[in-house]
Amino acid sequence: MPLNIELKPNEKIFINGAVLANGPSRAQITVLNDASILREKDIYTEARADTPCKRIYLAVQCMYMDPAHADQYQQPYENMSAQVREAAPSTEAMLEEMSQDIANGRLYQALKVAKKLIEYEQELIDHARQST
Repeated sequence: MPLNIELKPNEKIFINGAVLANGPSRAQITVLNDASILREKDIYTEARADTPCKRIYLAVQCMYMDPAHADQYQQPYENMSAQVREAAPSTEAMLEEMSQDIANGRLYQALKVAKKLIEYEQELIDHARQST
C-alpha cells in the first residue's frame, strides 16, 4: 500500500539510510514500496534523549535506521528497559509489547510504542512534580 507523505518547507526525512531535505515549498511524495521512514520531528539524537524512556526510543530508532548493526543497540535497549521496569513497574506492558515487536522485526511498531512510553513517562514526571 503506497504511503503519501507531505513535507513542510525545509523539512528533512530519513528514508532507508538517506536523509532527504525538502526545498522552500511544501512537497508531497509517495513511497510505493516497503521502506524505513522517519520524519525529522521523530528522530532523536543523543542530546534529545535526555530521559530513560527517550533513550529506549533512541536505541529502537537506531535499530530501525541501521538494521545492519541492530544487534549493537540491543543490549543498551535491554539495560535501559530493565532500569525503567524496575523504577516504574507500571510500564511493564508497554516494555513487553515493544520487546515483542523488536523480536518479530516490527521496529516501526516498537517505535510507536516507545512514543507512548515517553508520553507516559512525562505523565509520571508531571504527577511527581505536583505531589511535591
